[in-house]
Amino acid sequence: MATDLTAPAPSRIDVAPIQRRTVRLLFVTQIIGGVGVTIGVTVGALLAARIAGTAVAGLAQSAGVVGGALLAVPVTRIMTGYGRRPGLVTAYLVGAAGGVLVVLAAMTRQVPLLFLGMLLFGGGTAANLQARYTAVDLAEPARRGRQLSVVVWATTVGAVAAPNFAALADRTTRGWGLPPLAGPFAFSAVAFTLAAGVLLVLLRPDPLLTARRLAAAEAPEAPEAAGGPAATARRGAGMRAAWRVVRARPAARLGIAAVAVGHLVMVAVMSMTPVRLGEYHSDAAVLGVVGVVLSLHIAGMYALSPVVGWLTDRLGRRPVILGGLAVLLAACAVAGVSGHHTAGLSVGLVLLGLGWSGTMVAGSTLLSESVPTAVRPSVQGLSDLTMGLAGAAAGALSGFVMQVAGYPTLTLLAAIATVPLLTLALRPASVPAPDEEDRQCG
Repeated sequence: MATDLTAPAPSRIDVAPIQRRTVRLLFVTQIIGGVGVTIGVTVGALLAARIAGTAVAGLAQSAGVVGGALLAVPVTRIMTGYGRRPGLVTAYLVGAAGGVLVVLAAMTRQVPLLFLGMLLFGGGTAANLQARYTAVDLAEPARRGRQLSVVVWATTVGAVAAPNFAALADRTTRGWGLPPLAGPFAFSAVAFTLAAGVLLVLLRPDPLLTARRLAAAEAPEAPEAAGGPAATARRGAGMRAAWRVVRARPAARLGIAAVAVGHLVMVAVMSMTPVRLGEYHSDAAVLGVVGVVLSLHIAGMYALSPVVGWLTDRLGRRPVILGGLAVLLAACAVAGVSGHHTAGLSVGLVLLGLGWSGTMVAGSTLLSESVPTAVRPSVQGLSDLTMGLAGAAAGALSGFVMQVAGYPTLTLLAAIATVPLLTLALRPASVPAPDEEDRQCG
């Protein structure tokens, strides 16, 4: 699928207002999408445990993670050919369809339908994750970390409140005849549909296509077959091509590893925390307690992301990745020794969110600036695929580890999983100049 580069190219000065408008729009849709995703995450494990048992609860949660990961592949192919807008809209609508299927699964108590619904529900996650990359398509190099982090931070507004909305949604929809814990997914479907509609109407001009036109205008004239931006975009549409690009760039490999490992640790510990709380809280109280604890966790993930983005631009990508790793290790230690103390678990979950923020923001920024514009969507899709599969593996195994060895062992194994990333982050590696490559590829 070729990218249209025939429209007039903007100048660097013209890009500034487009970038400001894009970031503001993404800020709004991240709030809406964050509500949809987080409501589902809040009750997903509990709903799965009620329908299929505790051991399967982690698998159901991981289905959503797998869905987000797998959907990153077709979504980024759409973006490569047609831009960010149709890709984001498609992802949100798939997530809405998944929410509807989860509601039907709760009504019929059909486990296969539940897994299919959770798989498609991951479309909301895929859209929210790809939005952070949309924020840096037109960003100035010195502000990439901050621009990306602002969009990540926007999720805070909706996501922190969403776990507490879960109880309200559950009570409201029971009056409509829906079973317990199904209502939040109905609300998620509405939120995803609204986000898709806003982007469909307002995300114009498309930031990725604008960035490509700008790169083409600044590049020397060259036939498309010789490697022009449109030809490069087509060659970079697949995951194999993306992997070849990443494999040749140590900085890009570190960026992908930071995002994936940080997500793996976060999912492993976070997904089983509601089940852990359910061990010593009554059914009547557990949903409210889970809402508070996960709200604090999500605040840790997103509330300080602008600070993390500023540090990423100020100190560098690698130091922030290392700092995020240190906080993740502290989180595992605190949560693992908390026992049946909700306050201790809350502190551990806040630290878990902060560590995730460091690896996510710095890793995503490092990855985006380490590859040329023409292949950037495919490489970013590969990153989200890797991250999602890592998180899915953690979520799938977490339920079994929890049942067999307990929550403290789960946190210990999550801490051990950071060792490969620590080794990679401590290894010196130079960052290429992707903007120069953009000019050369023309």
